[in-house]
Formats: sequence, C-alpha cells, structure tokens
Amino acid sequence: MTSLVIASIILYQNDYLQPLPPTRLRGEIRAERKKYEAVQEKKNEIAVENAERLQALPFHENLQVSKDDSAWGSFSTKFALFSSVADLKWGSVADKITDFIMPDWAKVLPDYISKLQRELSMAPGSLADEIWQEAHDPYINPEIEYIASVRVSSELCQEEKEFLLKRKKATTTALAKYLGLPVEEVHPDDVPCIAMVGSGGGLRALVAGTGSLLASSEDGLFDCVTYTAGVSGSCWLQALYHSSLGGRRLDKIVDHLKARIGVHIAYPPVALAALNSAPTNKFLLSGFVEKLKGDPAADFGLVDVYGLLLAARLLVPKGEVGVNDRDLKISNQQDYLKNGEHPMPIYTAVRHEIPITEESSELEKSTYSPSQETKERAKKEAWFQWFEISPYELFCEEFGAGIPTWAMGRKFENGKDIAQDEEGFRVPELRLPLMLGIFGSAFCATLSHYYKEVRPLVKGLVGFGGIDDMIEGRNEDLSKVHPIVPASMPNFVYKMDDRLPKTTPESICKSTHLQLMDAGMSNNLPIYPLLRPGRDVDILIAFDASADIKTENWLSVADGYARQRGIKGWPVGVGWPREKDTIEKTTGQLDEAQASTAAEADAKLEGAKADQIEHLKDDDDDSGDLGYCTVWVGTTQERSSSTEDVPSKAVKEDWQLMQPDAGIAVVYFPFLSNPKVEGVDPVTSDYMSTWNFIYTPEDIDNVVALARANFEEGRERTRKCVRAVYERKKKKREERESAEREMRWRRKVRLGIVGKKGEGDHFHLT
Repeated sequence: MTSLVIASIILYQNDYLQPLPPTRLRGEIRAERKKYEAVQEKKNEIAVENAERLQALPFHENLQVSKDDSAWGSFSTKFALFSSVADLKWGSVADKITDFIMPDWAKVLPDYISKLQRELSMAPGSLADEIWQEAHDPYINPEIEYIASVRVSSELCQEEKEFLLKRKKATTTALAKYLGLPVEEVHPDDVPCIAMVGSGGGLRALVAGTGSLLASSEDGLFDCVTYTAGVSGSCWLQALYHSSLGGRRLDKIVDHLKARIGVHIAYPPVALAALNSAPTNKFLLSGFVEKLKGDPAADFGLVDVYGLLLAARLLVPKGEVGVNDRDLKISNQQDYLKNGEHPMPIYTAVRHEIPITEESSELEKSTYSPSQETKERAKKEAWFQWFEISPYELFCEEFGAGIPTWAMGRKFENGKDIAQDEEGFRVPELRLPLMLGIFGSAFCATLSHYYKEVRPLVKGLVGFGGIDDMIEGRNEDLSKVHPIVPASMPNFVYKMDDRLPKTTPESICKSTHLQLMDAGMSNNLPIYPLLRPGRDVDILIAFDASADIKTENWLSVADGYARQRGIKGWPVGVGWPREKDTIEKTTGQLDEAQASTAAEADAKLEGAKADQIEHLKDDDDDSGDLGYCTVWVGTTQERSSSTEDVPSKAVKEDWQLMQPDAGIAVVYFPFLSNPKVEGVDPVTSDYMSTWNFIYTPEDIDNVVALARANFEEGRERTRKCVRAVYERKKKKREERESAEREMRWRRKVRLGIVGKKGEGDHFHLT
C-alpha cells in the first residue's frame, strides 16, 4: 500500500504494491563494476601515454621532427609544421596590407588552425585525447568487444535473409494499398521484389534523388520497395534518410538540405568553425582520430578531408547543435530495419585493379615507363571490383567474401581480425564522414574520366581538334592513371590466398590496404549489387541524374556483367539508343542515286528515301530519344549466340510483362528538362554541375519540382508495370499450386485411398 500524508491528512492512497527493481545476481554486479573500473583504468593509461608522447610532437616553440613514424605521428608533425608556417606568414604581413588584400575571414584562419592543432595534439585533456579514450569504452562503442571474421560465401548474410522475411510482410500490405487491392487477397509470394536505385552526380544527384523518392513515396510506390542502392550523391541521400536528420521522411530531408547546402562545403570560416566548436568538433573528428591512431599504416589524404567537409554540411543539423553520434555508423542503421519497416540501403564503392602497377618490374616503376608487354597486359586485365556496404555487411562479390559492417576499419589477416594491442583492443567501426568521402570521390577518377567531364567545355577552343585526337589516341593509357590517390582502409582478405575463388587476383591478398573510390568510375547506376543471387529483384526502378545521361549508356553497361555471371532475365541492350548510321547510309544512297538522266536520279532518290523510312520503321521508337519513363523486360529463356546481342524492345503493352518467360523489368527515369517546369534544365542550369557545391533554397525547390514532374509523367506506366509483374507471379503461383494438388490427388488414386479419410497412412491424405 502506498499513501501520501501531509499534516495527518491522507491526500492519496492506493492498494497497489510498488514493483521492486529487477533482482540481479551479485556476480553480475561485481562483473559490471570490474568492467567499469577496467575501462576507467584504461583511460588513465591512455592519458599517461599521451602525455609521454606529447614531448615528441612539435609545437610552435620547438619545431622538431617527431620520432613517431605512425600514421598519427606523421599527421601531427605535418599539421603542427603547417600551423607554425601559417602563423609566421600571417604575422609577417602588415595590418594595412592584410586589410587590403585579404577578406575579413582570412584574418581569423591562424587562430582557427592553431586551436585545431592544440585539440589534435593528443595532450591530456585535448579533444583527440578524449576521443581516443572513448574509443576504448565499450559502453560507447560496443562493437570493440566482439571478434570479427571474414565470411566466405556467395550467399546473402543471415541478417539480410531475416530482413527479407520481415520486409515481405510490410511490402505485402503496401502493395495492396498501391494497387487498390484488398490486403487479404494479396499472397506474399506474389509480391514483386522492387529495388530503387539512384545515380551518381554529387549534389545534383542528392537533391534530384530526394525529389524523385519523395514523389514515389507520395504515390505509395516507395513503401513497396525492398532495396535502395546508390552511387556518389545517392549514397549521401541514403545516409540522410537513415539518420536522425532525415528521420525516414523525405520531405524532412528537403528542409534539411535547404538549411545546410547553401554554403560551400569548403568555405573556410564555416568549415573551421565546425571543426573547432563543440559539439560538432568531436562529432566530426572522432572517426579521423580513430583511423589514424588505430591503424599505424593508414593514409590520410584529400578524400578524408573531403569526407569531413561533406559531413560538416550534411550530417550536422541547422544551428549545429543536437548532433547524434548514432548517425556516424552505418551499422546503426539496422535499428530502422529490424522490423522490416524500411528498405535496406546498399552503399557502393569500387577498387581499380590495375595490373600495370602490380606487374611492373622495379625498374619500370622507378622510371614510370612500363614496357609495351606490361601495357598490353594492363589493357586486357584492368577492371573495377565492386564493394557493397549495407548496415549488415561489407561485401565484395568478386572475392565472395565479406565482414560485418561494424568491423570496417580493423586489420585482418588470414580471415581473422587482429587486435591492436596485447589487451585485445579493436578499433571502433569506420565512421560515416570518411565513408561519405569515398562514396563521392569522383575527383579520384582516372585522367580519361576527367577528360570526359571537361571535353564539352573546351570544344570551342582553337586547335581543339588536334588535342582531342591526341588525347583520344592515348585513352587506354589515361584510363590507368589516377592523379589523386583514393582513400584506403585495411584489407579484410589480406593473406587469404587459398580461401577465395580462383577468379580473385592474387595481388589483392598481398595488399594490406584497399583503395576505394566513387563507384561511378565503373557504372553510375548501382545495378550490379542488385543482381546478386538471393536478392531476386523482379523490378528495378532507376532514377538517373548523371551528367552524361545520353552519351554514357549506364544501363547497357550491365549487359557484360549479366553475361559473365550467367544471370538470366536481364534485358539486353537497354538504355539510350546508340547512334545509328542512318545519316551515313542515306548519304551513300544519295551518292548512288546519281544518274545520267534527271528521271533516273529522281527514281533512285525516292528509292533511297523509302529504304531509310523502312529502316527507321523497323527500329520503331528505339531509334529516337527516350521519354521521361521507359520500361524494358528481359527474358529467362536461354539465348543462342545469334540472338544474344539483339536489344530488348521497350515495353508497349502489359502482356509483355506477363509472359511466363519474362525476366527482370527495368523502369528508367532519366533526369530531363520538362516544359511543365520552365527555366530548369539539367544541361544548361549552371548550379546543376556535378562540381557545384552550393544550392540555394530556390535551386532545391526547382530541382525537386523537376523530379516530381518527371515522375508524374511515368507514374501510371510504373503502376501498370508493377501490377503486371504481380499478376504474372500470382499466375505462376496458382499454376504451381494447382499442379501440386493434381500430383497429390494422383498419388491418392495410385494408393487407392481417395475418399477414405482416417484409413491407411495419414501422410498420404494431404
């Protein structure tokens, strides 16, 4: 009984017993107390160690070279020297001259840099010291207590399989609503597995992709999706969606972008303020400190800096307060998938396997002059290896191997992770800011990719023709050179030579680190991960906001992958139509129409024109530009050598999707200008350049409006496609069940037990 008594007057009384706290064993209490004491003791040891090492690090008063040759020691030395030089340079400039030649914000840079240098000095009480102590705290980073191993298998990981079962329940309800069907009439086996992918393209892809997904969500389609996948800016979009900032609401992401990307990511005052002020400094720099301290052989380069700058704009809310540490790890996104309530995101990156650098002799490497034989071998063997990262696993299909996402950043050897010290410490998961840099590191492109980007800009230059011919002639060489080094992380298949598929290059098992970059270097649409066995995607919806949307046929690039992997059902030759030789043929035909008489010439001319019209007629609509929404469907039939290169035709009628041998349906939404949204053109609007990092709220509204308008053009066509695939799967299931019932009935007839319930073997009565 509980009562409240004041001055002998009972004000409140009840007859319920107050629940006691849960009983805990003394052993559990002692174990938890010892664990806490061990954590505190470790933090004290780190503080003492940092204080001792501090003497070896350079400061303004004592510029000496650090004896620490680890990644952290190297960075500390370089940054301290840079800070000192910056102070000297600014201090030597008279105030009046500074006022004249420098903007006001430039005057505060030395103070910002000096403060940042002090916070990263690893001195006791510094920000870096605090971050490194917390890295050892299992209450903050629970994954450090778990041992990870490499999973070698071509199958999906168990966590993803369990997600698919739960997601099927959610998509069944969503599909019934989307198609206007009673939910009790929709069988889960009939529900298509829908994947929605977004292209690369920096902030253009991020903003346009947000608009496209928002439109699909408002239509009810997005709730039917099982997977999303992204390249570059579309990866940034997935990270925002599965964060506290987006809150799994696309309209909220639009508001967030309006508040955050109106300032350039590299604007010094804003960027340095975020890195120097609490709470954003610790939020942004934690992964950077953990990477360099946790991996003595780590590299820290331009991609890492780029990731920090991106995170400072994209992962920090308006007002720069209220940051959420759980947004920093991709594995934490499992929280939003545990009941199957949202699609599973797939992030992508690639590694460029270049034999020319790994097969060259020491002399060739030192002189930068590979032999002709080495060049020829590189031309034949160089390729991109795709890596996919989900909240569950980092996986490479070519290796047939993966590790838990929470183990990214650890060193591995022979399929096992390696503790950093004798006490068994394992570094926390690689943080999202550094991954954002990898996902969007288009500037790590080869020189060949660079040239494709700038070629349209320099076409009008005098003498361009000669330069163009020279560069195009050396395209094979330029496609092997990366002027900016990609970011790296520890190689999880290091020394696993004998455990990986035979197709895995031997060199990968000898490298301690993987260099990863923007997957758009290989394909600007993340199609490959969705064709993995086990994912069984029925409908792939692609929102393509690529800059080279018509010149680079990213959909058709998947043809070779599908053939190599033996994937049935992929529609061959889809995407933007290749330029035909119609004009050249017509010119030749007109030349042949020359005759001795005008009458004969007219007759031949009319014949040539008739042939051309017939040629275009045969090509149907595939000879012209694509519209706002195009649907293709593949076939599961075996292709003979004579027909395997015949392009799949765009779907015109629903029955084409309902054929028994119909394969994967591809719904393609290119990001095109639309007369319904005047003055907005992805080609001519300057702010939609891949390299633009400033979008005003008005720019965002324009891009989102264009994405909405384009989706509206294909909304009903997409719904019909989904309905047709659903009906096809339903028909197949009903035919299969009917055949099974027929087989059971025939078995009863054969056993003579038809109608004799309760007699004989009861297993035969089903």
